[in-house]
This record gives sequence, structure tokens and C-alpha cells, in this order.
Amino acid sequence: MNIKSLLIGSAAALAAVSGAQAADAIVAAEPEPMEYVRVCDAFGTGFFYIPGTETCLKIGGYVRFQTDFGRDQLGTSDWDSWTRARVTFDAKSDTELGTLTSFIAIHGEASKKESGGGTSGFKVDEAYIELGGFRVGTFLNWWDDDLIGETDVSSNVTRFTSARYVYDGGTFRAGISVDEINTDDYLVALPSSGNEVGVSGMIGTTLGGVNFELLGAYDTYTEEGALRAWLSADVGPGTFELMGYYASGDNVYFNAAKWSVAADYSFKATDKLTITPGAQYFGDYELVKGIDAWKAGLTVDYTIVENLKLKATVNYIDIDKQDDSVEGFLRLQRSF
Repeated sequence: MNIKSLLIGSAAALAAVSGAQAADAIVAAEPEPMEYVRVCDAFGTGFFYIPGTETCLKIGGYVRFQTDFGRDQLGTSDWDSWTRARVTFDAKSDTELGTLTSFIAIHGEASKKESGGGTSGFKVDEAYIELGGFRVGTFLNWWDDDLIGETDVSSNVTRFTSARYVYDGGTFRAGISVDEINTDDYLVALPSSGNEVGVSGMIGTTLGGVNFELLGAYDTYTEEGALRAWLSADVGPGTFELMGYYASGDNVYFNAAKWSVAADYSFKATDKLTITPGAQYFGDYELVKGIDAWKAGLTVDYTIVENLKLKATVNYIDIDKQDDSVEGFLRLQRSF
């Protein structure tokens, strides 16, 4: 073998090694197995499994644009347009003690005159933990449920930081709640005493198309209470509702009147259109003896497309020794 052959062989060997190293450098690693989001149908539509867990999560909410009209605090005609954004997170999982739930609702409003104008920051509207029939946290009380239309006044404060228990046997349900009270929520502002606690209870039954619910509440701060009875029934093409109210005095649960009666009838005119006329009478309006009032109105709900709805309501109000007034709102809401 001469020198020329040796050099050519060495160069060929080096080229082969370099080519092998270059080929090794550009070989892509195999991708790791990917875990896809799985649908969770154990708790209803919209839930999915959080990857790597057995917890199901549902994200929802809405965007609302609304224009209110009526009299302002000075008694002159006024209107106010505002928007709200709300996002909810509902997490559920099965345990040996029943369904474990954690719920968070966050929302904010912009350009609403009651909040001082401008843009308000987001706040936690509800946040609670629930296991079995027990729930603790900040959430809406049973008093928040009202008639289908937008004419009735069925409660005062409805959001409390509470601890409650509910038994739900299907046709029969009952519950009790211990609620923390804010002293700013009365008709007349009262000083704090360190004893701001309320107790509210609920019993209800549903048989066929008939539903009955009775609420009772006692405000330990003012030592006053309230009662509310609610009957609803499917009648013809719609639903008829009747509510009766009583308040012994000023309390956080209901203080619109000493006593009151409200009713409405909601019926679907078409698949997209629902019309709800309603009325309410107040005895000793705002707990002022001898001052009565009545209210009548109409609420219209229209589904423009799926998840986009238009709601409009107009109410006429007549209060003794005051001028009559008209108020209402127009609302556009996109839910998801």
C-alpha cells in the first residue's frame, strides 16, 4: 500500500464517521404520550376531567349589557346603561361521603351609577365548598329565588357568608342556614353590636307540575323575622306563581312591606318568545304604617339565537302619597 492509498482510505473513513454523527444530531426524539381532555358526563353537560385527576370542571358565565330607566334619587326621569362580565368555575368529584363541590363566581360591572360610575374591579361574588348536604362559604340564600318575571320584590339581602345543611329527598326538601349579617343592609343604618347573625330555614315539596316552598328567617340583631310562601303550578301553556310575604319588622331578609302578595303567569308564545305579566300589592310599604302600594308590569324574554337572549320589562308603581312612576330595563345577555 502506498502513501496515496493510505491518505484516500483515511479520508473516506473520516467522512463516514462525520456523516453518521451529523445524521444522529438531527434525529427527532419521539413525542411523549399526550393526555387528551376527557368529557365528564357524571354531573351533567359541560363538565370535563382536569387532566391527571378524577375531578370534573365546568367553566361558564355570561356577558350582559343593560339599560335601566326610571326615577333617580332626585325624583327625575333618568336612565343608566352598564355592562357586567361573570365567570364561574364549578369543580366536582365523587367521594365516599357524596359529591364534593367547590364553586367560584367572579364578576365585575362597568359604568353603573350605583357603584359610583366608571369601571369597577372584579370581585368574588360566590365561593363555597359543599359535601353531601353541607355547604360553607359565601353564596346566595334561598331568598334569592323569586318569581319568573321582573315585577316582584321578594327579598332584601340574598348573599351571605353562611354555613348550611340541605336534605333533598326528591319530592321533599328541607334546609337550615346560619348567616353572617352586615348592618348596612337595613332600611335605616344601624351600628354594629358584634352579634350580627341570622338563621334561615326552608321546606319544600314538588309533586308533578306543582311546587310549594316555605321560607322562614330570624334576624338576631334586630330581633325581627320574615316569612315567605311560594306556590307554582303548570297551568295551560304556562306557569302560574303566587307568593305571600310577612315581616315582623326591619330585617335583612325581607323588609319591603309588613305584608305583601305577588303573582305572575309566564307562558311561551312561541319557541323563542316568553311573556310574563305580573302584579304585587304591599301593605305598610317599607314598614311605614298606613302607606300601601301596588305594582304591575310585563316582562318579555326573546331568544335571538342559542345562548343570546333579549329581556325587557316595564313596571308601573303606585305608592300612597307619592307620584306614580314607571321603571324597567332592556337587557342583552350572551351566556356560555
